[in-house]
Amino acid sequence: GVTANQDVHLHVESGAFHAVIGENGAGKSTLLNILYGRYPPDTGSIFVNAKDVSRTLNGPADAIRNGIGLVSQHHALIPALTVLENVMLGAEQPLHGPFFLRPDAAAQRARSFAGQLGMNDLDLNVRASRLSVAAQQKIEILKALYRDAHILLLDEPTAMLAPRESDALFAMLHTL
Repeated sequence: GVTANQDVHLHVESGAFHAVIGENGAGKSTLLNILYGRYPPDTGSIFVNAKDVSRTLNGPADAIRNGIGLVSQHHALIPALTVLENVMLGAEQPLHGPFFLRPDAAAQRARSFAGQLGMNDLDLNVRASRLSVAAQQKIEILKALYRDAHILLLDEPTAMLAPRESDALFAMLHTL
């Protein structure tokens, strides 16, 4: 087999930006997917807030429960759904059984996070298919924050963005 990562040690400081830099195929995306629970590590440990989550990190839902959010370079929005529906999907707790959601409360919470990110003009009712690539990326970040992520992993965040959009993305991230 191919070794994607070996002897990796990464300590993340709260409130700081960290970059993992390397050539194509160096294992950067693999590392992020391990931290997000998509791939199991062969060995080693993953700690979040001094708590070993290695044995309980069995998928993205576990990562989300541990406050880890991932924005992939290939966005996971469902084009036919609205922004609000995409944000709520898999995150909203049913009110009284599996068929009753609280979209008004979800919209209020999403608008609160959007406001913190400077996205005050965000239309939660627009279909994801109508969004630009830069807007889709911002919605992915909004989804992670909506799920209470305090560690935000960004996989090649500027790969599909124009220079101006990249600057806007980093300005938005600095508000976090």
